[in-house]
Amino acid sequence: MSTTPRSTAGTSADAVAQPSRRRILSGIAATAVAVVGWNAVDQSWATAAEAAGNANIVPVPGLAGTLTTDPATVDSFGHDFGHLWDNAKPWAVLRPANIDDIVKIVNFARVNGIKLAVNGQGGTGNDIESHSVYGQARVPGGISIDAKGMSKILSIGSDYAVVEAGVTWGQLTDATLALGKTPPALPDYLYISIGGTISIGGIGGTVQKYGLLCDTVQAIDIITGDGKLVTATPWLRPDLFNAALSGGGQVGIIVRVNVKLIPAPTRSVIFSLFYNDLTTYLADSEKVLADGRFQVHAGEMLQKPDGSGWRYKMEVGATYTTTPPDRDRLLADLSDVRADAIIEDVSYRDYMFRLDAYEAYLKESGHWYQPKPWLSMFLPASKTKTFMQQVEREMNAESLGGGFLLFYPYFTSKIKRPLAVQPNESVGYLFDLLRFPNPGADIQGMLDQNRRLYEIARAMGAKRYLVGSIPNMTRDDWKAHFGNRWTAFCNAKRKYDPNNTFTPGQGFFA
Repeated sequence: MSTTPRSTAGTSADAVAQPSRRRILSGIAATAVAVVGWNAVDQSWATAAEAAGNANIVPVPGLAGTLTTDPATVDSFGHDFGHLWDNAKPWAVLRPANIDDIVKIVNFARVNGIKLAVNGQGGTGNDIESHSVYGQARVPGGISIDAKGMSKILSIGSDYAVVEAGVTWGQLTDATLALGKTPPALPDYLYISIGGTISIGGIGGTVQKYGLLCDTVQAIDIITGDGKLVTATPWLRPDLFNAALSGGGQVGIIVRVNVKLIPAPTRSVIFSLFYNDLTTYLADSEKVLADGRFQVHAGEMLQKPDGSGWRYKMEVGATYTTTPPDRDRLLADLSDVRADAIIEDVSYRDYMFRLDAYEAYLKESGHWYQPKPWLSMFLPASKTKTFMQQVEREMNAESLGGGFLLFYPYFTSKIKRPLAVQPNESVGYLFDLLRFPNPGADIQGMLDQNRRLYEIARAMGAKRYLVGSIPNMTRDDWKAHFGNRWTAFCNAKRKYDPNNTFTPGQGFFA
């Protein structure tokens, strides 16, 4: 479903040169080198007739996959899950048959000044699209690379899996559970690509034990801006490894990933504990964080059942394989919340895929297809109460629509990748405002609120998470966000993407 295009015109992220002429050639296959090329002078695709005798036409390289300019395909890659940048069409879409296709197109793009971005193409059923929410994967005037062209699980070992970057976390979870294994960290929504997730960090309910999803990555194979396929690990090309994980796709195209695995439990006892006041919620949340009694720890701010205000839910899980945990012991020293508690014993897989039913509800209600002005940040624990009191005053049921606000603590020391910038405190709180607005909601007002809340949180020492929708981010904003990591990030960008080819939609270096 298409929505009215919205943008933040005039910001640095929008400074993309438009072609002098637009020629969208329907259904051209890249293997047909004789009939397609690129006019390096006026920056447009050329027909075979135009290419004849024209020294300005650079032939598209021969590929095993396809490079298409078919309007329907281009249109489908011109929007993302957030539907806030529905006018950001690429000129062409690469559907690679192998990694060599991507190497060739990177070299082609570098030589001819064409921008590139990988499109994760996550989702279920017919609702397959980039799961960025504010145009982060957009590449207007460039080539979008369909990650579905690299979606094979290559091997599963005793404590690791090697996958192509387009594999989803759901695919990997099912494949590893069949062998009694699981990734230690998983997102709440599993139908998103592994490569796309680790390029922005990735977070889930085990962050307090294992960090972000990118912190469970042991090695990557990545194609850099000079068209080289190289391996990067914490010890081999560590500058590239650290810039690629949580770096927003700026230094290369991740094509293969080595992900850590651990033994999988078979069952989970999930406790949903409800709090009518923020202070008690914070105290209990930090108590169970400190002693590590639960394997899963999440939470959210939600409306009271009578609509009279806000309450908080701590969602914690104890996993097991043979002997169920002692429920009374786990809850004994917490506040008196057991009267309203919901306690469920479910299979580990059912809990990991728990959002499937909610996705179906959001699609049936129409919320899934609305614009999604999300706001995602990491708050310092010492300022969290003050900030959340501000949020309570500002928000109402319309602020969420069919969505929710995730809110729970974690240890910042568990976040190892330097570009996943954290508050300067030992404990942080995820603030993840995942709006699914009601039809007719004031989307621009929500975006304006995001910016205002971001400024308030930033003044308190918070850091943003790259998946959010914050308008009018400038280069200076990004420089302040990355702080003392900015210089190393810039150096890695110059070294590994000297022509500034990759992922312009992030707007870091515009």
